[in-house]
Amino acid sequence: MRSVEAVASYPRPPLIELVSGSVEIWIAGQAIAQDQRYVRVCETFHPPTIYLHPSAFQPGTLHPSTGRPSFCEWKGVASYWDLSAVDGTDRRVRAGWSYPKPTEAFSLLAGWISVYPRRMDRCRLDGEDALAQPGEFYGGWVSPWIQGPFKGDPEHPELI
Repeated sequence: MRSVEAVASYPRPPLIELVSGSVEIWIAGQAIAQDQRYVRVCETFHPPTIYLHPSAFQPGTLHPSTGRPSFCEWKGVASYWDLSAVDGTDRRVRAGWSYPKPTEAFSLLAGWISVYPRRMDRCRLDGEDALAQPGEFYGGWVSPWIQGPFKGDPEHPELI
């Protein structure tokens, strides 16, 4: 197992890094995305947000979503994605997002896609199951080596 990381020690503005390690996303009993690399963004009091290259996703599982984009002060304007099983069923609306034209500091993210773990059936990171960051707004991946408290956790309203 990896060394424990306390999210309180993550920087602001966030750290962005390309990681060599396994990542998997599952819907309807299918691994809809798998890769041996990912980008992680680590921000104070947030579990890391994990981004996959579009080539990691199985054909037929990514669908551009409708609706408003959103804005991040660090990364820029986000577009959203629906995700589904390979045959297009079990669609999860606006369950993923990406930054087509991120800010210069986050240019590594251009086109990479993250998902809300709570909207997937299973997310795995480096061989371990990852849980969703508490709350409905954030998309962090809580792996066994990540230590809170986390933003969005109702048990820690001082962080909301």
